[in-house]
Amino acid sequence: MLRRIFHAVRSAPATGVFFAAFAAQLFVLVQFSQSIHFLPGSDDMKFYNDWALRIAGGQWTDHQAFYGLPGYAYLLAAIYLVVGKLGGFLTVVCVGVVQALLSAGIATLLYRLAQVAFGAGEGEAAPQAAVRPQVIGSLAALAWVLFTPAQAFSAILMPTVWLVVSYYFCVFMAAKTKSSSWWRPWIFLGVGCGAVATLVATILFAIPLLIAAIFLSVDENRPFRQRLPRIALAVVTLVAGVYLGAAPAWIHNYFIAREPVMLSAHSGINFWIGNNPTATGYPKMPPGIRATQEGLLRDSITLAEEAAGRTLTRTEVSRYWSERANRYIRENRPAWLRLMGVKFGNFWNAYRYDDLSIIKLLRDDGVLPPGLNFGFIAALGLAGMIPAVMRFPRARWIAAAVLLHMVAVLTVFVTERYRLAAVPGLMLLGAAGLWQLWTWLVQARWLAVGGYSAVAAGAALFVSNPRAELSLWSLDHYKAGIRATEAGDLDRAQRNLETAFAYVQTNADINFALGNLWLAKSNTSSEPRETAALRARAKLYYRRALDLNPQHASTLNNLGVLALEEQRYELAERFFAGSLVTEPEAAKTHYLLARARFEGGRLPEARAALEEALRLRPRQREFLELRAKLTPPPATPASPPAAAPAPVP
Repeated sequence: MLRRIFHAVRSAPATGVFFAAFAAQLFVLVQFSQSIHFLPGSDDMKFYNDWALRIAGGQWTDHQAFYGLPGYAYLLAAIYLVVGKLGGFLTVVCVGVVQALLSAGIATLLYRLAQVAFGAGEGEAAPQAAVRPQVIGSLAALAWVLFTPAQAFSAILMPTVWLVVSYYFCVFMAAKTKSSSWWRPWIFLGVGCGAVATLVATILFAIPLLIAAIFLSVDENRPFRQRLPRIALAVVTLVAGVYLGAAPAWIHNYFIAREPVMLSAHSGINFWIGNNPTATGYPKMPPGIRATQEGLLRDSITLAEEAAGRTLTRTEVSRYWSERANRYIRENRPAWLRLMGVKFGNFWNAYRYDDLSIIKLLRDDGVLPPGLNFGFIAALGLAGMIPAVMRFPRARWIAAAVLLHMVAVLTVFVTERYRLAAVPGLMLLGAAGLWQLWTWLVQARWLAVGGYSAVAAGAALFVSNPRAELSLWSLDHYKAGIRATEAGDLDRAQRNLETAFAYVQTNADINFALGNLWLAKSNTSSEPRETAALRARAKLYYRRALDLNPQHASTLNNLGVLALEEQRYELAERFFAGSLVTEPEAAKTHYLLARARFEGGRLPEARAALEEALRLRPRQREFLELRAKLTPPPATPASPPAAAPAPVP
């Protein structure tokens, strides 16, 4: 077997690239499997995992339009059902192996795309033409293997790598297709794009590339007027394929939920987050919206319904936020244009806005080896873009793919995982630029060398422009502190959260996280005096969080639990009631409110709160146990009086 693999690698360099890239990502996955962060416990990973578990458990739909792209959750559910042990270690490993294969596929696509884009030109010497694409492709593939964000996002439960491999397959097909019919390969590419759009919708920004390829390749030898009908038919075929691939999503939304949504109704809130008066170009949550995926979606519905004064469908919620964003753009055009300039700078900047902070977490655990980061790749890619597109016509497909993906990101906001799909193209362009620089050095073309060096220096200065906002630098430490608290590593949590607090003291979430830390420390103490002191410190941070955000539901809940433990039932009831103003659908809070009323002797009010909790979670064991305590035992019917004994004759 090993001998066959060796011969296959020697005869097909692309195969060698695939196996090498797969082995490297598999090494990262093995390291990751030993981390405390391997099983999804928070953020978007938990959101997708919980959704997949509900699907695998039989809850295929909630009969409303999808509020979050469904494809990845259903894909995970399918893997879970095949492997078994839903959401356990083995299933997460299987997902990681599949995504390691996809990451290796990206490296292979880069090698193959280099053969197409940087191959021999007319009248070019054969030796150089043969070596150049191999060198450029190998450098780009190696850069992908060593790129730290790619290693992280290929390992975790996120659909990012699915987008990247699909996007560059479309780029590869657009670049290599010189002659095509009206249906092949467009129907297949359309179906693939539609299916991937149910995972990550930005794949749809590859459609303009495919349409351009249609115009250049369909019946390419005929005059344009004769070609036009078949070109139009090919475009229709491509678009029809997109709808066919996305059919599971829009059929569900149109015919089961009865809402006119093609993919997901959450696009409106994303558009508002990226285009509002407080937007920074990064995913800064507007006032009243929590940063977690589940909290964001729930708050977006609650706030929209409060503004409308009635219950809204998810389509109406999306429309509400889209209209707010469009109104802001119309009424504040100069401010919005400045915001777009900020987003443009953020997209190319070396600062890594990892909204999951997964890269820091995995580096702290020793999972990720030292590697390349975005700033280095962006500087080389920008410098290499100019000579690449001037010297190699088919490299223009790669440059166009990078710019199209940038446009897709700028419509909302910039994060490390959102801009990842631009990175492979930048790697190819950067490698092509380095090849061209070497050629000029060998030919002693010093003016060209000086020009390239000046452009590279300018690109390096542009991407390295520092970000001075302190809240940006606190993010990684804040997220790392939360995950360490959840994992029980309280010393690491304290270091990270106190660092985050040193950057920003006026953030309610950081104060809340510090309250949780000291509360967790109090639970590990065995001395009553120390426990009381630690709990007092936790309460101090909780009160600071409430001063900054009086409607912080999680803080109100925790203070309510502490008051409940201290038998201050009226105070606990006030905290839980305040939390329910922000999160009226929180079943656990209704249950805690019922407990506070039960312990305080207010049984009718306790029953009302508990019925609401049971409406939301009818099978929750704790809820049923409390209902048994609140339900009076049935009255025992009185025994009839004993019959008088018969007289003795």
